[in-house]
Amino acid sequence: MEEVEHHFEYKTPSILGKHQKEVDHSLSAAISLNNPDMHTMLQYHLGLGDEHGSHTVSNQGKGLRSSLCIFACEAVGGMPNQALPAAAAIELVHNFTLIHDDIQDGDIERRHRQTLWAIWGMPQALQAGNAMRSLADLYIQQLSHHQVAPDVVALCSNLLTSAYLETVEGQYLDLDFEGRTDISTSNYLDMISRKTGALIRCSMQLGSLTGNGDSKTVQALTKCGQYLGAVFQIRDDYLGMWGDEEETGKAVGNDLRRKKNSLPLVYALEQAGSIEKKQLQYIYAKEQVGDADVTSTLALLVNLGTPEYLERLAHYHAAHALEALDGIELVPGAKQEFKELVEFLMTRQR
Repeated sequence: MEEVEHHFEYKTPSILGKHQKEVDHSLSAAISLNNPDMHTMLQYHLGLGDEHGSHTVSNQGKGLRSSLCIFACEAVGGMPNQALPAAAAIELVHNFTLIHDDIQDGDIERRHRQTLWAIWGMPQALQAGNAMRSLADLYIQQLSHHQVAPDVVALCSNLLTSAYLETVEGQYLDLDFEGRTDISTSNYLDMISRKTGALIRCSMQLGSLTGNGDSKTVQALTKCGQYLGAVFQIRDDYLGMWGDEEETGKAVGNDLRRKKNSLPLVYALEQAGSIEKKQLQYIYAKEQVGDADVTSTLALLVNLGTPEYLERLAHYHAAHALEALDGIELVPGAKQEFKELVEFLMTRQR
């Protein structure tokens, strides 16, 4: 994977952030609450304001899910405004999971700012996360005001709820895997297909439905989104081990230091001989993982061919994501735009 990065460097693809202003406006409308304190918390977490309630320049992160939703809508011939409520609702659900993840992981910083619970405390942050998820359920109903048929609105609402239930199930499995050394790669890939894949899949599914795509096209874009979710998470797991600290804002071997059961470790444990396996188990059993532990473990992962395995797996899912679009008609340029996004997600540095 490292060798590939020396030869290719991709700029941010056109799909990402293309409609960020419209999404930000929809998010601001979606989180309007009578409780000003909670409104400030939600606005802060979404990167639309500071901790005092003052508006700031948007700090939304990648906006991958909302961007995919609107892309899918436009790709099947719809107008971007048709998908806006669905795109905003997906972002709200995604951010609900981030708020709870930060609490569960004890993270005090996200996107180079303090996390919600680090400022307001865990009880308030939990409620803010719950509110954000509920607001997503309400806001997706706004599709009825954007030229989307009532039966499609009802279907989209049901699909969104089902997707975030899958996401919660995936997070539960991720927590259950912590500290265990008996997790197979198939177990792990099933977990990420829920935790990460469900919302990315749903983004493209809702976008194509709101754009009035036919059943074959919606099915293809849904399948495409499922594979894309795997590409995204595999790269995330790679960066968690070998990411550049200047780019990611996290130390090299961050997942090791946190003793996180990410894909590189799961694969390495499957491939390791008895001596190597004992070494990995010893490191993860330690109360604190130090710099020397990180260096020796990363060297062991490299010797076991872990970076190459992640590269092959990412390429496999990327190829299937692109193949899912074969045989369906999309607007001119859509498939090329999507290909650029896939290439970017496979090589991103943060």
